[in-house]
Amino acid sequence: MIKYKLTCKDCDVTFDSWFALSKEFDKLKKLHLLNCTNCNSLNVKKTLMSPMILNSSIKEIPESINEKKLKKFKNKIKEYQKFIKNNFKYVGENFAYEARSIHYNAKKKSKGIYGKATEDEVKSLNEEGIETQTVPWIKDKDN
Repeated sequence: MIKYKLTCKDCDVTFDSWFALSKEFDKLKKLHLLNCTNCNSLNVKKTLMSPMILNSSIKEIPESINEKKLKKFKNKIKEYQKFIKNNFKYVGENFAYEARSIHYNAKKKSKGIYGKATEDEVKSLNEEGIETQTVPWIKDKDN
């Protein structure tokens, strides 16, 4: 596990986040799965961090503990995915269009939706007052 100090370029909030591997940040950033804890912006960057120095009396955490934590984390995400799939309508790449359609058409009643949107689309929706959330998603082949 590696801890990074992150900062939001939109609201200047700084926060810490843990990743399984150093490459995980870049992977999640590329998939648009990292967002600010304050304003939900996807404009999150890594900042410089000082290294953690361990004294010789502290033993290293066994890899099996990290693997257990990662498995527990993935299982929790799978639970959320199952809930979302069972309770929301999948709209695929049309998420931004469908979200606007529901928001601006008072006659159109719909249960919640989920799908794919670019970082710019999510930002635009939030600027229009259309509430959105970014949820980490594990593809079936990664399970």
